[in-house]
Amino acid sequence: MDDTALPARLAETRDDFLALEVKDRLQLLLEFSNELPELPERYADHPELLERVEECQSPVYLFVEVDDGRVHLHATAPRESPTTRGFASILVQGLDGLTPQEVLDVPADYPQSLGLGQAVSPLRVRGMTGMLGRIKRQLAERSA
Repeated sequence: MDDTALPARLAETRDDFLALEVKDRLQLLLEFSNELPELPERYADHPELLERVEECQSPVYLFVEVDDGRVHLHATAPRESPTTRGFASILVQGLDGLTPQEVLDVPADYPQSLGLGQAVSPLRVRGMTGMLGRIKRQLAERSA
């Protein structure tokens, strides 16, 4: 992974995960799941504005907006899917407030760098990779 393109919050999160034993990484992921912000009312009342992340087994939806040159990411995932919520929360917390280019520059393999491959199924990691890909696609479409 190219660390030069990794925003500070994502690098810090990755380092926090890698500093832990594998079993403790899952616990940290579950803590992130409790930190996923609620959707703003303007999206809560208009779920059609959110895009479903098909790569996730759980129903995960997200929407990216750019306001004043800064990215704002909104996501929702069911509480019964804490690992998926945790991944969404990591991305929301790590990408919100960055410039579009900073988000586009995040390496596509960031989800794999968290060291969760032994703690969760490859399918779950693929779901986070799908989230990141959809975020970048939405940004590219809005920037075009």
